[in-house]
Amino acid sequence: MRHRSDWLVIAQFVLLALLLLPGEALWSAPWLTVSAGALGAIGLALSIAGVAALGRDIVPWVAPKDDAPLRTTGVFRLTRNPVYLGILVGSLGWVAWRGRIELLVVWALLPIVLITKAHVEQRFLLEAFGDDYRKYASRTPLMLWGRGIR
Repeated sequence: MRHRSDWLVIAQFVLLALLLLPGEALWSAPWLTVSAGALGAIGLALSIAGVAALGRDIVPWVAPKDDAPLRTTGVFRLTRNPVYLGILVGSLGWVAWRGRIELLVVWALLPIVLITKAHVEQRFLLEAFGDDYRKYASRTPLMLWGRGIR
């Protein structure tokens, strides 16, 4: 690990792995299956768009890659964290489709980890990009909400 805050990455992957726990669905309905599929597709599209925009500069750790430029266009105009948002939306679709209470509990922890990770990450971005990042943050939400630096 490069930084103390990288434990958030480990927590993220542990929670995502726990979402794969086997078991029978407790609920199911055609409308839920369609909704879950739509959420999954939207989440996947957001994550792929974010990864594609970052290209070779993507890293799993909290701190950005050295010398990576600040991304503010494309999907990054909508949210400062399209990959995290995509993971949240897509995994919510997965949990709805799987229909299990314990997966809902695990999923409820995922936003806590990813939002914390985004807040820590923005400190690194402020250090790297200063006022450019501050201006970007003032007009672009952290996920779907939360413009500015907190």
